[in-house]
Amino acid sequence: MKKNLCSLLIAAIVTFSSCNDDKDDLQGNEYLVATPVTTNLLEFKEEAVAVTEPVSMVESGKIYAYQDYIFVNDVHRGFHVIDNSNPENPEAISFIKLEGNYDISIKNDRLYADSYGDLVIMNISDINNITMVQRIEDAIYQQFWCTVGFDVDWPQADFYDYGDFDASKEAIVGWEVKSQRLSEEELQDKYGVNDSNVDIALNDSAAESTSGGDTGQGGSLARFKIVEDYLYAVEWSSISVFDISDLDNPKTLEDVYTNGAIETIYNQGDILFVGGTQGMYIYDISSPEKPEFVSEFIHGTACDPVVVDGDYAFVTLRGGNSCGGTESGFYIVDVSDLINPELEKFYPLEGPYGIGFKDNLLFVCDGDDGLKVYDKTNVNDLKLVSHFKDIITYDVIPLEDSLLMIGDKELFQYKYLNNDISLLSTFSLK
Repeated sequence: MKKNLCSLLIAAIVTFSSCNDDKDDLQGNEYLVATPVTTNLLEFKEEAVAVTEPVSMVESGKIYAYQDYIFVNDVHRGFHVIDNSNPENPEAISFIKLEGNYDISIKNDRLYADSYGDLVIMNISDINNITMVQRIEDAIYQQFWCTVGFDVDWPQADFYDYGDFDASKEAIVGWEVKSQRLSEEELQDKYGVNDSNVDIALNDSAAESTSGGDTGQGGSLARFKIVEDYLYAVEWSSISVFDISDLDNPKTLEDVYTNGAIETIYNQGDILFVGGTQGMYIYDISSPEKPEFVSEFIHGTACDPVVVDGDYAFVTLRGGNSCGGTESGFYIVDVSDLINPELEKFYPLEGPYGIGFKDNLLFVCDGDDGLKVYDKTNVNDLKLVSHFKDIITYDVIPLEDSLLMIGDKELFQYKYLNNDISLLSTFSLK
């Protein structure tokens, strides 16, 4: 059974408070009760996917490169499609509306994406006429209590009354909050509590290497990864596995559950390196339909992308936020013995996001502190060779001839020099 990713978004923890007024005990007290505003689930999902003319970006996300095209994520909204046949003068082509989306991956002109937990497949062989192939419902996570509009704000309330809400037929598109007087008996009957202490707490979690065939390339923040004839998609605590040997008719295989919360995925040959909030997890995919756990490298709680080059994994950690309180920086982990990964070196940073490498150059997106380029010839003594300041950086993709980087609603491209990079072009998505 697919795991419910979004249940964390709407979990309400009800605790108890004291009330000593006998009159209130008899007549009840006033409480704020939120009830969902719903719509038909099928129509909701159909309206969540479309291809439109280019639009302005709302919130920068990750990037994906395929042939002469760049797909830039607009967080939970979809992807901006850019023609990059001339890297010095890229052009916006269209916007793929994919509400409730986290990532995409492309092989042989088939684009795979998630939208509210479904796996969506599109044909992009004609980039100017992108068409829908099919949607596989609940392929990535269970839709129970989960299909909620990405732009729905969660109201402050004492109780959330779902009544006869049917998650298999309805989607939540808003909330209605009303004050209700409830007696102690009503509290017990409706919410299973008494009137001794009522408080509400919402979970705040709303908050590579070449693959076979003509496959695109994502950055270190990728949640999707195609390796040969298989697509791997990470969600809250499991890896969804799909056989895509028939590109238009993927087979949904059994999920592989992980030891902790996971966020990103990267492969080196037949080995998957999965980044999570508490560590890096290593899986063997020599039997691709069933990833097998090999080992883990545990660190403090933090956001955690990972890339791997030979015997070393480079793991960025961003602490001091919803991901955790770990010091920001990156670990270099010796993975020459996959069963026993060991810390080689730690380097402090300001607040890193994505990371990538090209030959001996290591590229680190250090958030508000810009793009940092290191010479990684000696992993125990990295040399900073360039620091592009005064830009906000999220993720990078080192291509064969150039480096792609996404910042705050802006795409940067750099060309490689002997031991450095220089700016080639910028493209605003505002």
